[in-house]
Amino acid sequence: MKIVLATKNPGKLREFLQLAGEAGSHWLDLVLVPGVFDPEETGSTFLDNAIIKAKAAAALTGEMAVADDSGLTVIALGGRPGVYSSRYSNGDEALGRARLLAELEQVGSECRDAAYVCSMAVASASGEILYSAEGRWSGRIGFEERGSNGFGFDPIFYMLDCNQTVAELPPERKNALSHRGQAWRQVLQFLEQSCQTG
Repeated sequence: MKIVLATKNPGKLREFLQLAGEAGSHWLDLVLVPGVFDPEETGSTFLDNAIIKAKAAAALTGEMAVADDSGLTVIALGGRPGVYSSRYSNGDEALGRARLLAELEQVGSECRDAAYVCSMAVASASGEILYSAEGRWSGRIGFEERGSNGFGFDPIFYMLDCNQTVAELPPERKNALSHRGQAWRQVLQFLEQSCQTG
């Protein structure tokens, strides 16, 4: 089954293929969207933006498409940075982490709850949304950076059940727990069922 991944990022394609694993390799032909692709993400939620990108990729290619939108929500900041997570740092991840820590400087450890959220949408070749899914990874924002794996806010995102950041996890452990992994596994199940019944 050929599916267009609504991104130009080859790193994201590799991550999605890794998450699909050996089972997905037998039926899933996942490819990057070709050509110029930069739809305006005007949605107010992660799902809104995922739908915008999935429909745009389907319209561009005439193929079934899947898109994701994800980010960090912090309760003490009213859910920010939320859908603006990628723009929060202006392309400088270290600056983004420093900005977040500065915003939370006066916030105690009991009020630093946060969550990584990922929404995904699957669009048919004609642009109809066939399926959507959400993954949520709850944690808290720490007071210092730890770990060198991962990216974005991972070095300051501490897991709830241990004093460890996402950046301290090996990639396979992160994939098993992550918001993106949760949502993608739901989408994979839908796509595999569609492949079998189609």
